[in-house]
Amino acid sequence: MSAIKTICGWGVNDVDYPVQIKKDLPKVHGKRKREIVWTCPYYLDWKAMINRCFNANFHKRSPSYVGCTVSEEWKYLSNFIKWVDSQPNRDWQNCTLDKDFLVEGNRHYSPETCAYITQKLNKFPTDGKGSGSKLLTGVDFCSRMKTAPFVASCCNPFINKREHLGYFTTELEAHKAWQAKKHELACIYAELQPDIRVANKLRNMYSLDKDLTKYFIDNFVEEF
Repeated sequence: MSAIKTICGWGVNDVDYPVQIKKDLPKVHGKRKREIVWTCPYYLDWKAMINRCFNANFHKRSPSYVGCTVSEEWKYLSNFIKWVDSQPNRDWQNCTLDKDFLVEGNRHYSPETCAYITQKLNKFPTDGKGSGSKLLTGVDFCSRMKTAPFVASCCNPFINKREHLGYFTTELEAHKAWQAKKHELACIYAELQPDIRVANKLRNMYSLDKDLTKYFIDNFVEEF
């Protein structure tokens, strides 16, 4: 059994193999040191999840995680491993365990609410505007364009740049152009997803019948 039994006094490491392998280093001043040469990737994700929810020192650095919780089922590392192995995303080691992509605003880690997605996809729902802008998402104002001063643009993750979508007479028209492009990109992204839950979320996220005007993000600049 692993020498490490619990994480944050809550998570139980119940697997029957060592989650870390260390090697001895040459003695320095008569003292022998060891370095970690391998850590179980399941354990890394499980431990990080529990630290985000239960580690007071982590909360001092990242207070947004205060109040986040983990399902009782995932208290045990073995159960977390079974869930990971059951996921359709076989490239999970190059992805992020995400708690709020499927369920907006979710603060609970569980088999039902979590999915492995890439960091790039994790950023996709956000779309930037200049600092201090009060315009709707995807919209900027160009005073030079007297008759159509509202500019629509959208970050395209497939070419890693922001696309110009045109000039519009009203802010809402420009925002709707942004929404249409975002929906198009989301549907393309959906076709690439091994997890049907993620794919369905993407297809619905920016559907044209949705009113997204209340979701605009203020003071945010998107990065790739």
